[in-house]
Amino acid sequence: QVQLVESGGGLVQAGGSLRLSCATSGRTLSRFAMAWFRQAPGKEREFVTSINRSGSRTGYTDSVKGRFTISRDNAENTAYLQMNNVQAEDTAVYYCAAKDTYPFDNYYSRRDMYDYWGQGTQVTVSS
Repeated sequence: QVQLVESGGGLVQAGGSLRLSCATSGRTLSRFAMAWFRQAPGKEREFVTSINRSGSRTGYTDSVKGRFTISRDNAENTAYLQMNNVQAEDTAVYYCAAKDTYPFDNYYSRRDMYDYWGQGTQVTVSS
């Protein structure tokens, strides 16, 4: 079992930056591929970005490429989402997710591949 707790959400102006954190506990983070998803009001939860166990590979949905960066610090058991040049359409509840992929080192974009989820943190972008 692993517990995930997101933090860092809030209100930000369009064009600004925000960094989300996902603190994990229960098992060492190095076993897990990590991902961020988001859900806007009235919409399905959608993939944003993911990173493999070692941090050597990442994937992004097209709408955030060049603006968002996922990273991880396995020693600190924390994953991050750096959000730059945020836009109104980035407004959503952001969730981090984890999948135990040990001994493999893949990452995934499908929501149903992830076993553990945080409670979410709200990001609101004002224009």
